[in-house]
Amino acid sequence: MSGHVAILGVFVADTTYRAERQPRMGETILGRSFALGPGGKGSNQSVAAARAGAETHFVSRIGRDTFGDMAMRVWEEAGVTPAVSRVDEATGAAFIFVEASSGDNAIIIAPGAAGGLSPADVEAQAKVIGGAAVFVTQLEQPMDAAMRGLELARAGGAVTILNPAPAAELPQGMLALCDYVTPNESEAEALTGIAVRDQASARAAGEALLAAGLRRAAIVTMGGQGVLYHSGTRSVAIPAIEVGPLVETTGAGDAFNGGFAAALAEGRDPVEAARFGCAVAGLSVTRPGAAASMPIRAEIDAVLSRL
Repeated sequence: MSGHVAILGVFVADTTYRAERQPRMGETILGRSFALGPGGKGSNQSVAAARAGAETHFVSRIGRDTFGDMAMRVWEEAGVTPAVSRVDEATGAAFIFVEASSGDNAIIIAPGAAGGLSPADVEAQAKVIGGAAVFVTQLEQPMDAAMRGLELARAGGAVTILNPAPAAELPQGMLALCDYVTPNESEAEALTGIAVRDQASARAAGEALLAAGLRRAAIVTMGGQGVLYHSGTRSVAIPAIEVGPLVETTGAGDAFNGGFAAALAEGRDPVEAARFGCAVAGLSVTRPGAAASMPIRAEIDAVLSRL
C-alpha cells in the first residue's frame, strides 16, 4: 500500500504557560515562561505525518483571523495540503500548563471555528478522505463529523485510525469503522472501564476494545512505558525510544499518531509502524512546543538505525 494520509481534526493556537505548579482557584502565581504557537491534535498529527515523509491532507475549519493565518503558514512550512474552510468565526485556542520540573502538561481546548465542523463539511472533502491510504481522526471536533469521516474512509478502502482524545463515549458502530484505535492510559480506561497501569492491564483493555467491535488492533500508548500493540493474533510491547533529555510531553501522542499513519501509508507492518511512531514521539519530547517539535524523516531514520 502506498498513498496519501488524510487527517480530520482541529487547529487551535496553543498558549503555553510553564510554571512550578498550577494555581489554585482564585490564586495568581508567577510563571517561568509563555509561548504562543500552533496546536490542535489533528493539525499536530498532520504536521508530524508530513514531516515524517507522507503526502498529508488536513481537513478542518478555521477562521479568517490571525490564528487562521498562523495555521496556513504552519501547514505550508510542513508540507501539509490544507482541505479547510475559512469562516467568519474565531479560530480556536488552547490553554496549556507545563509543569517546569517534569515537563508534564494539562490542557483546556476551545475549538472555535473547528467546533462547527459538520458532516457536510466532511462530505465536501469526500475525494480527499475516500482516496486516502490512511485516514485519522480524533474527538476534538464534533462526533458526527468524525463518524462521517470514518464512514467515507471505510467506503473508499482506507485504513482507519481513531485517536480517542479527549476521552468521550463513542456512538454505537464507531469502533466497527476503525482498524486501529490509539488511546493513552486514561482514554483506554474511559473506553473500557479497565484501569491501565501496566502491560497486562493494557492488554485487557485492548481485548475489551476488540470485543466491542474494533477491526484490527488497539495500540495503547503509555508514555515512558512505551506502547502495547494488541490484535486478535499478536500482542507486542514496544518500548519507548529515548533519544535525549525530556523537555516537554505536549504533542507526544500526536507525534506517535502522525508517525504511525505515515508508516502505515508506506506499507509497513503495523508493529513496525508503531515502532516508527515511537521514534517520532521520542524525538518530539526533547523539544518545546507541539507542532514545532515534530522531527523530519532523516532524524527519525537515524534514530531507528541505532536500534
